Amino acid sequence: MADVRLHYKKPILHGDITVPGDKSVSHRSIMFGSIAEGRTTVSGFLLGDDCLSTIDCFRKLGVEIELNDTNVVIDSQGMKNWKEPIDILYTGNSGTTTRLMLGLLAGSSIHAILNGDASIGKRPMKRVITPLRKMGAHITGRMDGQYTPLAIKGSPLHAIEYTMPVASAQVKSAILLATLQAEGTTVIHEKSVSRDHTERMLRQFGAEITVENGTVSYKGGQTLHATHVDVPGDISSAAFFLVAGAMAENSEITLHNVGFNPTRTGIIDVLAAMGADMRIIVADEEAAEPTATITVRTSDLAAITIDGELIPRLIDEIPIIALLATKAKGTTVIRDAAELKVKETDRITAVVNELKKLGADIEATDDGMIIHGGSELHGASLQTYGDHRIGMMGAIAALLIDDAVELDDIECIAVSYPTFFEDIQKIIK
Repeated sequence: MADVRLHYKKPILHGDITVPGDKSVSHRSIMFGSIAEGRTTVSGFLLGDDCLSTIDCFRKLGVEIELNDTNVVIDSQGMKNWKEPIDILYTGNSGTTTRLMLGLLAGSSIHAILNGDASIGKRPMKRVITPLRKMGAHITGRMDGQYTPLAIKGSPLHAIEYTMPVASAQVKSAILLATLQAEGTTVIHEKSVSRDHTERMLRQFGAEITVENGTVSYKGGQTLHATHVDVPGDISSAAFFLVAGAMAENSEITLHNVGFNPTRTGIIDVLAAMGADMRIIVADEEAAEPTATITVRTSDLAAITIDGELIPRLIDEIPIIALLATKAKGTTVIRDAAELKVKETDRITAVVNELKKLGADIEATDDGMIIHGGSELHGASLQTYGDHRIGMMGAIAALLIDDAVELDDIECIAVSYPTFFEDIQKIIK
């Protein structure tokens, strides 16, 4: 694959962007619409490769899904009418699809094989399979289910009480989805609260679920009812432009319809703590997924420490936060983020390696990184590692310097933001 050369010559950034739909909510809209009996409609769906993988999996299970641009119609007769797939359920680059499908299929009458791309083959699956096996699931796979490919044979399940060893919305969601077909009430204890899109969508589809003081309780056997899902803009995608607006000279960017779920707004807390010049107008806070319009301007930034319970609320934004920290006065410390090592790539190593090439004063630690602000960034040839977040970080860096930045792979960005470079052009002045 040929390198792509980006040479923007440090432009002023000014304009309005509506970021594409939230990846986490888009995945779940297809899953829940396929579980519920009747017709579910979705607007604002993310046309990213990961979410299209989810649609493909459910079509193989016999669910009728019609896709018209960002609008989706799902006609389902419920889980009991899913068909055993002839082909492997291929999940592409999507960890969400892979892990949540395990939960959904665990209590079904279906035998299926799940597999993804080379990146998925390196990502840990035992963290999901362990609690599912405690519920009675029959799952086998490479290295006793540590890695894909995985074979699952649906079986009767029972509820469990489970304390999460790490903050992971994917693990929590897999357990909750398995509980749909389990006897009894499952109780999940979280030490640090992870994103809660699954809990919110269960309520939206008519289920009763209790969330209190880090404990989630959910009774199995509940029936879900088809509904309409309005997918908000993805705050993880918006984060790249929020950082660009705060770092670029003489700039002002407004982002519309950004998802403002409080379990996802860690990037906003970081920007505010660093002193970013932002204006936020929140829409209906009582909506299933609240949204906001966010304007950010060129800012004087100060270094901070990012750790503890804040980490699960911004884990996907750490690559672009690391770039932000190169502009901040002082030393920014990111810790308690060892989870970065098991993302699409080892993001601690990847971020540190690539920002060093750009001239950043940055070092890796066992669970994060240390960034000394004030370095003058320059052009370089960067590796994306096939990771969309690393690719977008490099592209935003190209907006902030006079020199050219070369990226070895921009196709990976389509996983979460297929119109990323079109939106960059909208704000270049």
